Amino acid sequence: MAEDSDLEKTEPASPRRLEQAREEGQVPQSRELSAFLVLIAGSGALWAGGSWLAQRISGAVSRGLTFGRDEAFDTTALPALFLHEAGEALATLGPLLLILVVAALAGPFTMGGLNFSSKALAPDWTRLDPLKGFGRMFSMHSVGELVKGILKALLVGGVVVWVVLHEKDQVFALIGQPVEAGLHAMGQTILFSTLVIVASMTLIVALDVPFQLWQYHSKLRMTKEEVRKEMKEMEGDPQLKARIRSQQREIARRRMMAAVPKAQVVVTNPTHFAVALAYDERMPAPRVVAKGRGAIAQRIREIAQEHGVPLLEAPPLARALYAHTDLDQTIPPALFRAVAEVMAYVYQLNAWLARGGRPPQLPADLPVPAELDPGASE
Repeated sequence: MAEDSDLEKTEPASPRRLEQAREEGQVPQSRELSAFLVLIAGSGALWAGGSWLAQRISGAVSRGLTFGRDEAFDTTALPALFLHEAGEALATLGPLLLILVVAALAGPFTMGGLNFSSKALAPDWTRLDPLKGFGRMFSMHSVGELVKGILKALLVGGVVVWVVLHEKDQVFALIGQPVEAGLHAMGQTILFSTLVIVASMTLIVALDVPFQLWQYHSKLRMTKEEVRKEMKEMEGDPQLKARIRSQQREIARRRMMAAVPKAQVVVTNPTHFAVALAYDERMPAPRVVAKGRGAIAQRIREIAQEHGVPLLEAPPLARALYAHTDLDQTIPPALFRAVAEVMAYVYQLNAWLARGGRPPQLPADLPVPAELDPGASE
């Protein structure tokens, strides 16, 4: 039955499903990539600072093995010497450890970002079910991990054998040599072995990363019924509805502001309301392309001024247009005459600006019916 259910999961995970999985601590991860990056970082650090590291370790070993009879029997000298050498060791190995920690965190960050979830730390008692545990032992994930483990063991084991055979003469030649020479040769051998392992692991990482991503998204696939159920839940979620409405309002506001430069005139209150009107010969009547009050009205006026759209102060008409006309809607017939006078003034203004001559007169006493002006009764 579980296999049949998995076969029915044909739909890719929704953004909400991915977000829920992330909240539960489920993110794509590749242990091979993390180990690979740690090896690269460690190899690079040893290559860049191996000589310095060898000198520090050699000095620490020499100091630790060189002390007189008085120091050996002085109960206060040995603890102080131990603390001093511990501090030296921390100063020596600290940078290397920091590099390795950063490299270890870079793997998960590259795959799915760093994610800390308290839900992932909570005990899951269902994992104690022996039947489910038996099923996990023979799952595709377990089989894949087993195959990877065998390949890695063969690979690393083969590399170790090859390095030992390749370096055995040099290792035997170190017998009787100074400590410094032995540490230097050991560091070179370790570095060489690590580089060979890194090169050989490249293939495993190149296969494991896309496999882990595919497995992660396959595990989160959804059935058609789950998709429909999620859509219904999202439609009934008041917080989601509020977020969607907010996004829709923001999109509408941006679209409205983008239409202001195309308007022929902006009628203002002058400070409380602003209504942008557009008209061409293909329209049956002028149309409201933007309107607002307060801060939105101020922004409409600013955009109009930036793009050279005329501003006309006509409080009754601005209030009537704002109250009785929606966005992208033609003006009410009762306001045709008043808007016609405004448009005539705008055309005369544009002609005067283009050719000069006598400036047009601002329209006065625009015929706005009292019943359409919300401010007429105030």
